[in-house]
Amino acid sequence: MKTRIVAALAVVLALPGSAFAQVLISSGSASNSAHASSWVAGGQLGYNWQTGPWVYGLETDLSGLRLKSEMNTVVPSSAPPLANTSADIDWYGTLRGRLGWSSGPLLFYGTGGLAYGHVELNSSISSSVGPRSLSAQTSATRTGWVAGGGVEYQWYPNLILNVGYQYVDLGSISVANSTTAFSGLLSQSASARAQFSVVTAGLSWRFFTGGNGPWEGLYAGGHAGGAWGNRITGDYFDNPPAPSDARLKRDIVLVARLGDGLGLYRYRYVWSDIVYVGVMAQEVALIHPEAIVRDNLDDYLRVDYGRLGLRLMTWREWQASGQGRSL
Repeated sequence: MKTRIVAALAVVLALPGSAFAQVLISSGSASNSAHASSWVAGGQLGYNWQTGPWVYGLETDLSGLRLKSEMNTVVPSSAPPLANTSADIDWYGTLRGRLGWSSGPLLFYGTGGLAYGHVELNSSISSSVGPRSLSAQTSATRTGWVAGGGVEYQWYPNLILNVGYQYVDLGSISVANSTTAFSGLLSQSASARAQFSVVTAGLSWRFFTGGNGPWEGLYAGGHAGGAWGNRITGDYFDNPPAPSDARLKRDIVLVARLGDGLGLYRYRYVWSDIVYVGVMAQEVALIHPEAIVRDNLDDYLRVDYGRLGLRLMTWREWQASGQGRSL
């Protein structure tokens, strides 16, 4: 086995200088944001009391919608990963107090109270180098608050037309994760502010109760309209892993050999003067082929140090760890 390793490395290191083409390993970051618009439809149930022109009451409603914000982002690194983030609000409800002033068949009112709804956030990022990928998801029924207002018109004594506005705040949710596979760093963080505006037109049937005015009593009906908001933001970072291919290294010196025959080498990359301690991909391919990947873009070999139970270190880190003091 050791003879095959030495022979393989000898072939690689004997390649002409033109084979040591410089590879630019550039990191990159990106940020993005998006929001959405959607239809809304649902129903409402409430009760009014009336004292003179003043009308006050309680109302609850439940609505379905498809308020899905989504964005794709390309991270500008040497091997650009693609990120996708989306957040969806598919239903919400409210329980509100109402206070209004009536004039003949018109009622102007303000409203506010409790809001609740379902919010889901998904984010993923993937790179062809490695390959490496991340995904994260969170979903919850959130509570918050709602405020708004509107105007109603008594078309008939028991038939009420309504145009209303609501601002709904269900708070924020977020996800974040990262990976250091193949000695690179790929990370993402995303959040959704589940805040949105709703405008609807509705129709309600008023059930008479013999109360103190034309607006008093129980009513129920339906509504439809539109919503907009649910802003999402995302931050993404990629520091692509440097190839572990021996063709991209110089000043290579063996500093240790592990129990399985794998060597640790001191070297510099052809484009840098920083001294590292790590493995040679061609050697790893003979002993631990499962830890090797050949990149489709540049045809160089990369090593997943995590599979080897190792990490890439600078020469200073190696010496500070005490491992290099006896060499």
